[in-house]
Amino acid sequence: MPCSVVVGGFWGDEGKGKIVSYLALRDKVDFAVRGGSINAGHTVVIHEMKYSLRMIPGAFVYEKCRLLIGPGANVFPKVFIEEVEKTGVRGRVGLDNQCSIIEDQHVSRDRESSFLSKQIGTTGSGVGPALEDRVKRVARLAKDIDELKPFLADVPGELNKALDDGRKVVVEGTQGTFLSLFHGTYPYCTGRDTTASALCSEVGIGPTSVNNVLLVFKAYMTRVGAGYLPGELPEKEVIKRGWAETGTVTGRKRRAAPFNFDLAQRAVSLNGATSLAVTKFDVLFPTCSHTDRYDDLPNEAKEFVDQIERRLGVPVDLIGTGPEATDIIDRR
Repeated sequence: MPCSVVVGGFWGDEGKGKIVSYLALRDKVDFAVRGGSINAGHTVVIHEMKYSLRMIPGAFVYEKCRLLIGPGANVFPKVFIEEVEKTGVRGRVGLDNQCSIIEDQHVSRDRESSFLSKQIGTTGSGVGPALEDRVKRVARLAKDIDELKPFLADVPGELNKALDDGRKVVVEGTQGTFLSLFHGTYPYCTGRDTTASALCSEVGIGPTSVNNVLLVFKAYMTRVGAGYLPGELPEKEVIKRGWAETGTVTGRKRRAAPFNFDLAQRAVSLNGATSLAVTKFDVLFPTCSHTDRYDDLPNEAKEFVDQIERRLGVPVDLIGTGPEATDIIDRR
């Protein structure tokens, strides 16, 4: 703090929403801002209530946090307003005037494209075609949409003033490093850069404003859709290990593989990570479930943490041990 950037280390699905919600509660974060778009879901569980979201930052769980959507994001107005009502954050959420808009025609173009929907395996949310229109400079912006006018804000202006005033800011990334258009498994990737530097650009803060880049890994790897996944396990083995999951946005089955240290090291370098969070320890080591003390971990779990820190050269500050936002071992 005061400015932390939270990004995913593999192909998304790492539990960034959980980590952001925990940070918001722990640090009483003043501002949380999100980039990206609706093709990236995140799940927050608080007091046994589960929220599956696509736009509202996970920091909504802290009731005094101002919630923002950066100008580089693409907004589907219906989804945004539905989530505002679901989370009860009207009055403390804003989206930038220059967010671009996803329209129904973008969704149709996405789903009707055999390349995007069949070969690449996109979520069919209209994000790619919307980005295409933004690059062509024909996309509509948030300031052009009547139902969004009560939420409009100058997000870079708010964030930079907050940072100048010493307020606490969390920048919440979406998707994961290897879905980056530039650094990922092209062409099986998303339509934008997903690394920490690009996220800062999307929301409107400069690199010198960042104090911490928190890179989130899962204790094993998963990805949805087509593309490279080293060490991928057969579905039967995934189920046997208890790693079977479905995507938040599409409900599709996630493919799975063991933690890959070479990819993790690459993600550390690409993002300039200063600290790590590793989630789903309770899945990899079931006896860890809901544990909040590092000393209570079994030796094999401690050895895994030691190996991550030794090979990646970055401290593991947070360890997720269950679905709740507070199911965390905090080693900070």
